[in-house]
Amino acid sequence: MRYYLTGIVGILIWSACTKPSDTPYNITTPAGFVPMEIPADNPLTQAGVALGKSLFFDPILSADSTISCASCHMPQLAFTDGRKVSTGIYGRTGSRNSPSLLNVGFYYKGLLWDGRVLSLEEQSLHPITDSVEMDSDWQELLKKIRTHPDYPPMFSTAFGIKAKQIDSMYIARALAQYQRTLISANTLFDQKNRGEAVFTEQQQRGWAIFNDASTVLPHGECAHCHADPLFTNLEFVNNGLDRVNTLEEFADKGRGRITGNRYDFGTFRVPGLRNIARTAPYMHDGRFGTLEEVIDHYMGGGHYAENVNPNIRPLLFSPQDKADLTAFLQTLSEPNIEYE
Repeated sequence: MRYYLTGIVGILIWSACTKPSDTPYNITTPAGFVPMEIPADNPLTQAGVALGKSLFFDPILSADSTISCASCHMPQLAFTDGRKVSTGIYGRTGSRNSPSLLNVGFYYKGLLWDGRVLSLEEQSLHPITDSVEMDSDWQELLKKIRTHPDYPPMFSTAFGIKAKQIDSMYIARALAQYQRTLISANTLFDQKNRGEAVFTEQQQRGWAIFNDASTVLPHGECAHCHADPLFTNLEFVNNGLDRVNTLEEFADKGRGRITGNRYDFGTFRVPGLRNIARTAPYMHDGRFGTLEEVIDHYMGGGHYAENVNPNIRPLLFSPQDKADLTAFLQTLSEPNIEYE
C-alpha cells in the first residue's frame, strides 16, 4: 500500500495570488470515513507535504541531530516504533507507547493518549522541545533550519516566506500536512466491503464475535469502542488495565491529568485497530506483546474501578473463539506498507 491518494477532500479556499508552486495536494475520503477536517489556514499543497515529509524524517529537529519524528513513527511498523515505551534523545525513555499515525488526520477529539492537543499543528510542536523526546531549543533549531542549504527554498516554495521568516508555526504546518496524507484504507476488511475479496469462514466468525452479530457465538464487546471505519470511537476510557482502590491511585492519570476530573483518571484514548498486526506492543504503556495477550485481558474482565467502561466484563471465549477473533483482527492490517 502506498500512502498517497488522489481526489478531493472538502473545499480549499485559495487566494487570487496563489503561486503555481502552491499546487494542491488532493486526498480522497475513503468509503465510510468522515471527511477530514483541514484547517483553512493550512491547506495541503504538493510543496507543503514534501517539506513536511522531509522534516519528518530529518533528525535535524532534535538537539543533537540524532532523533527524527520517524525514529518513533516508522512506516514499516505502521508509524509506531515496536517498543513498549518510546526512546528519545540521549537514550531517555518515556512513559507511553508510540501510537500509530495512520489516519491521524481523521482524529477530531484530541490527539496523543490523553487528548492534550486538538490539532496536528499543535501536536507537531510537542516532541521537538520535550526533554525526553527531541529536547530542542527553538532559537537554535531555527538557526539550523534557516541556514540549511535546502530548507529555505523549500519553505519559500511551500509558504512564500523568506529564510528569516521560518518559525515554529511554519514547521508545524508542514509536519501536519504530511501526516494528513498517511491514510490506511486498503486492508482485506476494506477489500471485502468493496466486493473485491471474501473472508474465510474463520475470519467471518471472528467478525461476528467482534461485532456481537451472532446469536450462537459469544459477544466480544469490541465494536462499542473500536467502531469501523477507524476502529476507534476516539473516546477516552478506562479499560480495566490496573487494579486500584481509588481513582487517585492510578500511577498514570491519563486524560485526568489534562482535565483535572477524577473520573478521567486512568482513562486513555481508544486506539485505532487498523494495521494492528504491525503495532505491537499494545496499550498506552505497551504492556501486552501479542494480540492473544490483549484478548486474554478482556476475557478476564479487567479490574474494577469507579470509571471502568461498562463493556468490560468477563468474556466466555473458547480457544476457537479466540483464534477466530484474532483472525478477524488480522484482516485490519495491510500486507504491504510503503510511503510516498
